[in-house]
Amino acid sequence: MTALADVILARLDEIYPPAADPGRAAGAAAYMRNQFPFVGLTTPQMTTLNRAVLAGLATPTEADLVAVARACWARPEREYQYFACAYLRRHVTVGSPALLTTVRELITTKSWWDTVDTLAAHTVGPLVAAHPSLVSTMDAWVEDENMWLVRTAILHQLQYKQRTDVARLFRYCARQAGHRDFFVRKAIGWALRQYARTDPEAVRSFVDSHRTVLSPLSIREATRHLTSGRVDLD
Repeated sequence: MTALADVILARLDEIYPPAADPGRAAGAAAYMRNQFPFVGLTTPQMTTLNRAVLAGLATPTEADLVAVARACWARPEREYQYFACAYLRRHVTVGSPALLTTVRELITTKSWWDTVDTLAAHTVGPLVAAHPSLVSTMDAWVEDENMWLVRTAILHQLQYKQRTDVARLFRYCARQAGHRDFFVRKAIGWALRQYARTDPEAVRSFVDSHRTVLSPLSIREATRHLTSGRVDLD
């Protein structure tokens, strides 16, 4: 690991365990279908503790980001992976296109919606926006056999709003409309619903013209806030 990563992991290992709540940890693990152990920290706790972990530290390099992320992914407790996701999000502008290789490792390891969705919207999305050459990687991911890469490709434009490549979004959704997995079908609906906040008529038209191929779940999610003539943003 890099020197900065060593400091961060040492602080995490010092600060997280004393705040452990076994009861909360058990509940969190059950919510995640007992796939991961937890320390048992609330989101407000993590915000406070993470601030202490990062106090006085320099801005990381890309090598630091990679080292921290991989070290956190090697820890069993899920909160370490949450820390890595937040750290990547905070410093994504440091990353070059090469960072996407590491993010792919994170997406396809210890995979579940909680980390995948954060990485998709707040690390992959900004990386692709900053480095348009990575669009071809998204085109490859949406065709991948790994459903989490497919989900990431569909969701990576979630925060783009007016910058959304609408043709690509709709193409991805149409390409995977018949996907067998719940998480991909849900992602299609979510991505369309989010873009409907920017252009409801475009989403309504897409859904109407693809009703025979989109799953009921995708349609329901995509049109959840669409009403006649307007989009409900509440």
